Amino acid sequence: MSDVIHLLPDSVANQIAAGEVIQRPASVIKELVENSIDAGASSIQIRVKDAGRTSIQVIDNGMGMSSTDARLSFERHATSKISSAADIYSLHTMGFRGEALASIAAVAQVELKTRRADDELGTSILMTGSMIEKQEAISTPVGSSFTVKNLFFNVPARRKFLKSNDVELRHIISEFERIVLVHPDISFSLFHNDAELYQLPESSLKQRILHTHKSAFNSFSQQLLTIHAETTLGTIDGFVGDPQAARKRNAIQFLFVNGRYMRHPYFHKAILSCYEQLIPSGEMPNYFLYFTVDPSSIDINVHPTKTEIKFENEAILWKILTAAVKEALGKSSAVPSIDFDQEDAPEIPILTTTDEIKPPTIDYNPSYNPFKGSGGYSASYSASKPTTGWETLYSRFENSELVPPSEQTTEVDYAMDSIGPQPILPEQRGQFFSSGEMTQSASFLPFKGHYLMTSVKSGLMIIDQRRAHIRILFDVYMSSLRNKQGFSQRLLFPEQMDLSVSDAIVLSEIWDDLQFMGFEINELGENAYSINAVPSGIEGMNPVALIQQMIHSAISSGDDLKESVEERIALSLARSTAIPYGQALSAEEVQKLIDDLFRTNSPGYTPDGKKILHILSNEEIDKLFKL
Repeated sequence: MSDVIHLLPDSVANQIAAGEVIQRPASVIKELVENSIDAGASSIQIRVKDAGRTSIQVIDNGMGMSSTDARLSFERHATSKISSAADIYSLHTMGFRGEALASIAAVAQVELKTRRADDELGTSILMTGSMIEKQEAISTPVGSSFTVKNLFFNVPARRKFLKSNDVELRHIISEFERIVLVHPDISFSLFHNDAELYQLPESSLKQRILHTHKSAFNSFSQQLLTIHAETTLGTIDGFVGDPQAARKRNAIQFLFVNGRYMRHPYFHKAILSCYEQLIPSGEMPNYFLYFTVDPSSIDINVHPTKTEIKFENEAILWKILTAAVKEALGKSSAVPSIDFDQEDAPEIPILTTTDEIKPPTIDYNPSYNPFKGSGGYSASYSASKPTTGWETLYSRFENSELVPPSEQTTEVDYAMDSIGPQPILPEQRGQFFSSGEMTQSASFLPFKGHYLMTSVKSGLMIIDQRRAHIRILFDVYMSSLRNKQGFSQRLLFPEQMDLSVSDAIVLSEIWDDLQFMGFEINELGENAYSINAVPSGIEGMNPVALIQQMIHSAISSGDDLKESVEERIALSLARSTAIPYGQALSAEEVQKLIDDLFRTNSPGYTPDGKKILHILSNEEIDKLFKL
């Protein structure tokens, strides 16, 4: 029997390595920019076409390479960072494994132009699928310029599974932000299809944060609280967000160690624990934290992307981190302060030494008897047994004086507007009516502005009024999107909206759907927009916050925004415009809400699967009163 084990060809081995290191265009940018940083560059320019599908170019002014080093850099495990196994645990550079360039060259067409300051001529190398096509001496600026074209051209399966350009561009921007936020001493620029997305000059760390997120936070500098903790294990520096700046979605959160971005759920939980009782449930704080520790105390090679890092003293660092964050929150007076109303405060006269002090006098009626009033009662009265009046009370409930029965409103125009729900006939009230579970004259009793209750055949039905409204509005907005029949209400004064680069990309993805819904938005340039009209029925709401909420909802729902984007927009808008908890409804509003709810196809659950109604059975009610 012949042998079955054999060595893989270098080209195949490189493609396997590329599958671990190069996952998408953002991975290429990460590896190339990290090499530029390690080369001592003070200026790095990134140019991308078609979200990296067509080409990626990274230009730096670093030290450059000789012709020999340029050729050797594309070999597997070729690196200038380590020479022995011990060096792996004392790294101070970004890249070190020597797989990046070999992996990129295995799945793309790569052109390298590089020159050192002492050389008169530089080197140009052209590679395709790990094969060298040309190498020559050329005239080129000091530094290196990598151009990567047709990524995954020889691996169709990998190229097929790339997401849309907008999604891939968002990954590029995310990777770009992780790098620039840890290197404020380097100037960066990012261009997509020749359009400038970022132009970040050399600056301080705080200014770099503000420049990167200036569109999303106009007064972000006032929301950043400084963190500094220095111990024998290392230092923790950076900023945490003021509790008032916490977000429900897409909080800006970055953790770095020794200049490298990391994901660390353990430290993330430590930060959140410091905000307990300071921010509402469901909201998340912003933070930018930088750990500096002994490289030998961490392992950064536990994952191909080097974002999952293992610490030797995690438990101790937890305590240091929480103490530093709590100290910053304490210094910022995170505890709410009391503002006294000085405008309506009583006027206190100024006392002078010549004024005669007189004690206050009390006027009273000595003949006043508190036990003998206008009602004719005296201290010796005997209380008679009050009448209960249960029959009257029960009759009032049955007659539904609080909420008139639906039979009193036979013909009602239920249309919110031309796209709203149409009138519902009594025989069309859904499964609960047709099954005999709920009668046509069902009366609903509001409870604390949160629930609506009524007696049904099998027990007591309880309806969450806000969730019911979300279910109704979702169907309204979905109908508007699908039929492209949204009606607009022009704003008296247009609202200006400033977005971050990544949010602007998402907005372009859902632009058509917002127009179909009834929004009218104009682009002003530099990721600024003017909102001139909103859908009918939501006047009075903050349109900027509403659109930003829909953008963040689209981002957090998954990578591919094209999948069910209409449902996400409709649900986000429904949540924003639905009646809030605690709002009292009139009798007519309650009845209309119930009619519209049972006209929907799924009156029992919201579009995201939350229960709208619950029936407390007769048996369950009886058990509550059994001894």
